[in-house]
Amino acid sequence: MSPHAKLISSLSLLLGTTITISSNHWMMAWTGLEINTLAIIPLISKSHHPRAVEAAIKYFLVQAAASALVLFSSMSNAWATGQWDITQLTHPTSSLLLTTAIAMKLGLAPFHFWFPEVLQGSSLITALLLSTMMKFPPITLLFLTSHSLNPTLLTTMAIASTALGGWMGLNQTQVRKILAFSSISHLGWMTAILIYSPKLTLLTFYMYTLMTTSVFLTLNTTKALNLSMVMTTWAKTPMLNTTLMLALLSLAGLPPLTGFLPKWLIIQELTKQEMTTTATIIALLSLLGLFFYLRLAYYSTITLPPNSTNHMKQWHINKPTSTLTATFASLSISLLPLSPMILATA
Repeated sequence: MSPHAKLISSLSLLLGTTITISSNHWMMAWTGLEINTLAIIPLISKSHHPRAVEAAIKYFLVQAAASALVLFSSMSNAWATGQWDITQLTHPTSSLLLTTAIAMKLGLAPFHFWFPEVLQGSSLITALLLSTMMKFPPITLLFLTSHSLNPTLLTTMAIASTALGGWMGLNQTQVRKILAFSSISHLGWMTAILIYSPKLTLLTFYMYTLMTTSVFLTLNTTKALNLSMVMTTWAKTPMLNTTLMLALLSLAGLPPLTGFLPKWLIIQELTKQEMTTTATIIALLSLLGLFFYLRLAYYSTITLPPNSTNHMKQWHINKPTSTLTATFASLSISLLPLSPMILATA
């Protein structure tokens, strides 16, 4: 892929995201979503591998259908109420259609089937963009319309996403698919609290972005795409693998790491809202995700050489130090002591 094409795609991604998150009119929000979709497709298919092309086609079809639903829901709301303002989505059918469209865009259950396949067909950096930056505009739309969405529907989708994200990730050996199901599970936590505390949903998304970025950048440095490759990376970058283990445990939500903060706050808020059953269910379902996070951590660090893999040992090599990876890794591990300050600013 030429540098000019990559630059145009990257700038279009930034433009589309900015337009959507800063717009008040449904047509502008829809335009930003479409720009985002068209900008990411060349990045998905840039390797010209058949799996990458298939991933790009799947992504385009799902996103086009979801964008059409967003446009249809806003038009039906404008027909019923005369309002094109995003925050004035008051028509029940329009709210239902919008929830369905955003669930398709995010990969929430039961509209999650495309997401693992698209991530598996993309490079690690493109998969990082799909897991973080591409989810920001739809989550912003949910944030703006949270007061008019159906709580029962959102809670059902949240529990289904947490269950499927944990259950379907158990038998995966490809790292990108594991992180895709991890994303689906985390989206379930964000959706569960959306009605009661939209700011907490955004805080959870920011924390998830931090931790996932750290994991993806580390995996990109070591070029590890599946579990057997993760096992051989200790010999190349021991300290980076130790950091990867901590970032994965943080993603699982274990104290005293950063990932514990959003889950703790979500369970606390759900309990305050007398949603104890929902809080208990998603907390128990997160144990499923804990299993594959621990398995990744085990393969990355605890199986020290010499081990019984069939791969040729790759001993220490000089790797360029990435300041970005170090920064994200530090933040994804050590932010829990700063939780009072984070809560004050949230």
